[in-house]
Amino acid sequence: MQKTIKLYPDSGIELSLFSSSHYDKLMNVATFGAYSGFIQRAIEKIAIQPSDSILDLGCGTGRNACLMHKYLSGEGHITGLDISEVMGKQFKDNCAQFPNVDFRQHRIDIPFDLEETYDKVFISFVLHGFPQEVRKAIIDNAYRHLKPEGEFCILDYSEFNLANIPFFHRFVFRKIECKYAFDYIEKDWKEILSGYGFGDFSENFFMKRYVRLLKAGKVENSK
Repeated sequence: MQKTIKLYPDSGIELSLFSSSHYDKLMNVATFGAYSGFIQRAIEKIAIQPSDSILDLGCGTGRNACLMHKYLSGEGHITGLDISEVMGKQFKDNCAQFPNVDFRQHRIDIPFDLEETYDKVFISFVLHGFPQEVRKAIIDNAYRHLKPEGEFCILDYSEFNLANIPFFHRFVFRKIECKYAFDYIEKDWKEILSGYGFGDFSENFFMKRYVRLLKAGKVENSK
């Protein structure tokens, strides 16, 4: 069996070949079928406009891209980036009927230039799985690829103190999450993003407020 070589050994978002091949099914099972409805509600809150151009960082299987595409006209488009060839194949299969959705196999954790800017940059349950220095590189990539007044949309864990949440939720978090997630939930992400040229924040909470869609507007000439 092919073995996955991880760039970040302590990360939980670099998946095994099996997990990558069956990701959507595993998410449905792990959440007792709740994931599909949750992700639809979260994407609705992004407030996608028909002509939006969207960069989907760590796009995975294309499940999110397909949901976002419903809000687009023929003038809008989505570009998905993911390092995984296995995820890329699923993305292409799932989005094959949409000519304005494309996939590029690409790392998001190092500086890159797509020679295009977007109305929205979206990242879903990816940022928490990296060391902080790598997260900063991803944020910088997002900023540089946004149009003036574009929006960075982060769907991930919200900020909370693990010691203060109910035992069952604390137990599940400790069991399923990698070590990088433990410092992610303790950070003030609005303050961090402000230092990278973002402002005009808005947020929506889900899953008993443990999950948040944080939207951050690009502030021109702030860096």
